[in-house]
Amino acid sequence: MVDLLSYGIAGHHGGLPDRLAASGGLADRIKSKTLPALDPVWQSEVAHDASGLFPATFRQQTRDRQAFQLAFLGRMIFSCLVDADFLDTEAFYARTAGQEVDRNWPALGAHLDDLIAAFDAAMAEKRAGADDKPLNRLRDDILSHVREKAALPPGLFTLEVPTGGGKTLATLGFALEHARRWNMERIVYAIPFTAIIEQNAAVFRAVLGEDFVLEHHSAIEDARDEPLEGRDKLRLAMENWAAPVVVTTNVQLFESLFANRPSRCRKLHNVAKAVIILDEAQTIPLALLRPCVAALDELARNYGCSIVLCTATQPALAAPRFAGGFEIGPERELAPDPAALHLALKRVTLKLAGTMSDDDLVAELAATPQGLVIVNSRQHALALYRAAKATLDGVIHLSTRQTVCDRRRILDDIRQRLRDGLPCRVIATSLVEAGVDLDFPRVWRALTGLDQIAQAAGRCNREGLRPVADSIVTVFVPSEAKPPPEIADFAAAMQRVLDKGPDDLLAPAAIKAYFEEVYWQRGDGLDKHDIAGKFLFGAGESNFAYRSVADAFRMIESGMVPVIVATDQEAKAIVDGLKPGASAAQAARKLQNYVVQVPPRARNAMLSNRDVQYVVGFGDQFAVLKNDALYTRELGLVWEDSGSQRSDFWSV
Repeated sequence: MVDLLSYGIAGHHGGLPDRLAASGGLADRIKSKTLPALDPVWQSEVAHDASGLFPATFRQQTRDRQAFQLAFLGRMIFSCLVDADFLDTEAFYARTAGQEVDRNWPALGAHLDDLIAAFDAAMAEKRAGADDKPLNRLRDDILSHVREKAALPPGLFTLEVPTGGGKTLATLGFALEHARRWNMERIVYAIPFTAIIEQNAAVFRAVLGEDFVLEHHSAIEDARDEPLEGRDKLRLAMENWAAPVVVTTNVQLFESLFANRPSRCRKLHNVAKAVIILDEAQTIPLALLRPCVAALDELARNYGCSIVLCTATQPALAAPRFAGGFEIGPERELAPDPAALHLALKRVTLKLAGTMSDDDLVAELAATPQGLVIVNSRQHALALYRAAKATLDGVIHLSTRQTVCDRRRILDDIRQRLRDGLPCRVIATSLVEAGVDLDFPRVWRALTGLDQIAQAAGRCNREGLRPVADSIVTVFVPSEAKPPPEIADFAAAMQRVLDKGPDDLLAPAAIKAYFEEVYWQRGDGLDKHDIAGKFLFGAGESNFAYRSVADAFRMIESGMVPVIVATDQEAKAIVDGLKPGASAAQAARKLQNYVVQVPPRARNAMLSNRDVQYVVGFGDQFAVLKNDALYTRELGLVWEDSGSQRSDFWSV
């Protein structure tokens, strides 16, 4: 145990170290100091064998698993230490300055009866305003069944409900009931996309009230460098997740679980005894899937957490088919019957069309006043948009060429056109697939992984108001555009599932078979950076590489770089305010809604042409578009390079 504690003591300012490192490693630091022996009181209170803190099953684990568990415990202890240190320092300076710091969040347990009553009232109001149609009755049945399952003991759960089945409110109902039944201390929603977080957080605040919900993600301003008195309770709670309900990103959750810096780790001890809802569980990056599964399993196994893997396309993460996977039985599925729900909520007909050219797609769109085409690259989306725009009305382009701010406006326009029955033919990339509330009568999807095809199908006949036979989702192979390599792997896995001839490609059994193919194909690539191999333990001594793991563990590895598009007045004001002494961190977060990610070569060329320039005094942190002619809301950022093939720059 003393060996384990030494990491936290050594790293409480600079971060958890590696034991062995070229410089600054824990082993060298210990050798360079003479430490006094523990006094008798400490020796009686601190166990030398940390395995005594774990249940008897710890000794039954493999040596690698034991090492991971001990390293996880070390990070949790570190979290307690650094949060206490931060809070104590903050209180000292506040007293010295005569300031007040408001960190008083209500305890979840003390208010659960009231919160559940508020939830029931919100559901009753929702039912009163809804039509008595089969879909709404089915949503009620799902909610009731999920809430009844809250009586099961804490641990791992799955919730497999097709798109449109009411997963968001069902998981909130479960979390509240489960927390009351088992004295859970917090509810954490981890969601892969910022747009969905904002949407879900608004729903939770409407039901539970502003005083209970913390929204924490990169688009929320970080004000840690403001004076204490100017920092409100919401911003303070982002530092250690002291709020009763936290809505955050997968990036924030998982990168914190593998972090080494005090500021990132200090929230971790507040995750213990939490109900953690992992929305769209299938979106965890494959390169980090094994360590992510190990961390979730550890939270459920030894820290009193309940984990809900919530998705319409449940990944096949159960042992023994997934090595090192969850030990979870069918009784832990919260939905009444996933296979039956799939049939009851079936709203589309899947059509495999084979190879289609852009001309073929434009011709089919011409016969469909409202339709959505989803392709695999920004390059293809723009080319197809230009082809369709030449002959059709109501054609809209949507991709990550456009800033987040403009995409929100475009989505609002799309929804209004759909409601008004106006021509609305959208050419988009995969950004519309998860959590974006759109309802088209027809959808075309370029060949990709089966989970993404299922997500695309969720944008067709979403409310079930049209005949299933007429609500066609066409899967096609583009003749003009090859899929990016990572998508080609998923498409290959889907083809192997197709070769087995399933009756229904969107059924849970086919989805499970698809994920098993993907995981088998990836193999050791499910832990690309060998995170597990960086935690070693033997002969009473650890060799944990905390710093190396934190450096390697990145949920987003796009290989892209940002260009700031400051065309709106707000963005211009932020850029103009970047003077000596200005907070770069605050500006960077405020500007995230005005950024387009581009390949490094593209940005370098734009810098050479002075179409993009760095803000003076901030190094290469702020690359701002100066040639406004290169950006429009319609097309996004489009830069022509006469000296090379454009596909080099816009291949994704």
